[in-house]
Amino acid sequence: MKLSIIIPALNEADILGNTLQSLKNQAAEIIVVDGGSNDDTVEVARKFSSHVLISRTGRGIQQHTGANQARGDVLLFLHADTILPLGYQHMIDHAVAHPGVVFGAFRLRIHPPKPSLDLIAFMANFRSRILKVPYGDQAIFVRRSAYFRVGGFQDWPIMEDVDLVRRLNRAGGFKLAQGFVQTSARRWQRENLVHTTLRNWSLIIRYCLRVSPHTLARHYPDRR
Repeated sequence: MKLSIIIPALNEADILGNTLQSLKNQAAEIIVVDGGSNDDTVEVARKFSSHVLISRTGRGIQQHTGANQARGDVLLFLHADTILPLGYQHMIDHAVAHPGVVFGAFRLRIHPPKPSLDLIAFMANFRSRILKVPYGDQAIFVRRSAYFRVGGFQDWPIMEDVDLVRRLNRAGGFKLAQGFVQTSARRWQRENLVHTTLRNWSLIIRYCLRVSPHTLARHYPDRR
């Protein structure tokens, strides 16, 4: 299946190049959607891809903008600070080989590693395997047809990944790919780890209690 990789970015000039370099010389279509950066993010993106789009700020709307332009049979949504494993295309093909599987994600590793972050990654992988609820930093991939059938990403400032996953689970099967993505530990490094973890759990609980994502976003500051 043809693969499109969609990367939302906002002020990611310092890290985006590493992510795009890791995708160089692959067969996948690479689409970067900038949300109004005031650094060199767009210039960095154009060094690696001819598909650089400009969108309103917001990971949900940026990813949906990219999906609307993508031509792949499978859409992969990749955060700017996340590196895919070697052989990721084969892993995705294997994951969606069964026609009943409509979406999947990779297992998570956080870099650089430390015991506390390893535990967080372990819990994320356990949640994904048991509850079938991966988060966006696990490089969610989805059949194009299923993505548009369920309505795609909402124009939300936060929880857009959880919302999409819940709808996809109702649309068909989920498969956790064998490989591990490597995502940056930068948020945990900039903030107190315990505080960050408890805050994230609190946000999920309040979202499940139907608190508006726009309200929740006030408690999840963008520190880039």
